[in-house]
Amino acid sequence: MTESESGETGGDARYAVVLDYLAHGRVDDDRPQYKKKPLAYALGETTFRLFELTLAEDADVSIGDRVVVEPTADRERVESAREVAYDDVSNAAHSELEYVVADIVAGDERRFVDFYNDAQPITLRLHQLNLLPGIGKKLRNNILDERKRKPFESFEELEERVSGLHRPEEVLVERIIEELRDDDLKYKTFVGREQPTQ
Repeated sequence: MTESESGETGGDARYAVVLDYLAHGRVDDDRPQYKKKPLAYALGETTFRLFELTLAEDADVSIGDRVVVEPTADRERVESAREVAYDDVSNAAHSELEYVVADIVAGDERRFVDFYNDAQPITLRLHQLNLLPGIGKKLRNNILDERKRKPFESFEELEERVSGLHRPEEVLVERIIEELRDDDLKYKTFVGREQPTQ
């Protein structure tokens, strides 16, 4: 995806979290050192898209930093961003991925609790909740019954009210990682999806 395809956001900055920083560019780049720019791999906070970022020469960037990816006018440390596949990022980025996804889920609890509140059927036989690891028909029905009574307010409340649902935030993290790793998944609930603005 090119920058123009990634779209402008009308002033709403879109952030990504740095997974790995390569001060001397890609290892497989055969150009002379002076022609290589520093790079970073990063994960978008709203769509969980993976990016390769070309950084400004003087950019002070570390693993775990938040950087603006879109719109381009708001970028300070990033010269360009292109979307990449899971297999295109470094091993160090792979190692950081689960921690960063867990931090994003924990940091935006309302958004992810609302997934449990708002998940809908995909087909007559398949529900969005069934895409989550470890959630079968019985557990799905328990979640649906409880949310009819009253929407869930937190992960803690979800765990208390739904018998058999343990660590609901970790279930989401596991699904997001699975969606990132497997480009061929038929249904993607989190990766690549724009979140509605509040």
